[in-house]
Amino acid sequence: MRRLSNNRNMPTPAIEIENLSKEYPHGFLHLKRKRSLENLSMQVQTGEVFGFLGPNGAGKSTTIKLLMRLIFPTSGTARILGKSIEDVSMHQQVGYLPEQPYFYDYLTAAELLNYFARFHGLKAADRRERVQRMLKKVGLETAKKIQLRKYSKGMLQRTAFAQAILHDPQVVVLDEPMSGLDPLGRREVRDIILELKKEGRTVLFSTHILSDAEMLCDRVGVIVGGKLRGVGAPGEMVGIQAQGMEILFELNGTRNAFPLLDKATKTGERYRAQLPEADLYEALAELKAAGARILSVTQLKPTLEEFFMNLVDADRAQANAVEVNAQ
Repeated sequence: MRRLSNNRNMPTPAIEIENLSKEYPHGFLHLKRKRSLENLSMQVQTGEVFGFLGPNGAGKSTTIKLLMRLIFPTSGTARILGKSIEDVSMHQQVGYLPEQPYFYDYLTAAELLNYFARFHGLKAADRRERVQRMLKKVGLETAKKIQLRKYSKGMLQRTAFAQAILHDPQVVVLDEPMSGLDPLGRREVRDIILELKKEGRTVLFSTHILSDAEMLCDRVGVIVGGKLRGVGAPGEMVGIQAQGMEILFELNGTRNAFPLLDKATKTGERYRAQLPEADLYEALAELKAAGARILSVTQLKPTLEEFFMNLVDADRAQANAVEVNAQ
């Protein structure tokens, strides 16, 4: 696992997690203990967008609920903006979107946000302005007078996002913020996250949608089986070494066989060939001699999804081996 920097010249992280663990009783008479999070240590730097990745049941939501003090750790500690998570005043500067938000659904979106705004001490005029601004930000300005019970799941998700950022928090914690959203809604949420980053806010969000993480995150942390398996920029996580090269080309009339053609796959009038990087120049010379039209030459690199799935597969294999040995 990649280790975090201990550079003392760096500013205080927005979120610091140290050896955080959570166990639950389970089994007959709750005599056994099941660990859902094991000695998690992680930092989220001020002003960055940090993606928390993992399959269902990996420990993402457990970690976030521990940070929000909705549940309590078995051991370890955490700080947000330099304050212990046990300090209630810390929550004044934190916005939180739960994985499955639920509200009293006979309220309208405007009424709900006004209700939350009162918790933050905003005066009536300020509340109206803030509520209108948040509804516009999440794309619900035209639906503000409709009761929540008539909202779709995606609209409810956007309402929950609006309440999370209503009080202009310095740190925003989002548990699966893209859940239930159509492609347009996901794009709107991505735009909001990027806007929060431009404003200098810190965003921690959990997701299993890896394309969103690659697009949005400065860094990601991958958690599998309750253990942190890696932390770093998405490109750093998978490494920068190319796995090979891919050439896309067309043949202009010639059908004479040559070595590269045997390795290529044809789609319509185009051919696609994958080869080791060391063979690239020889292949280009072959194509030139054959009169081929080269459309593109690209490096083949592992994706974050491949890195993620390799960790998941390794964890499952280890769990299966433990189960077999136990029998």
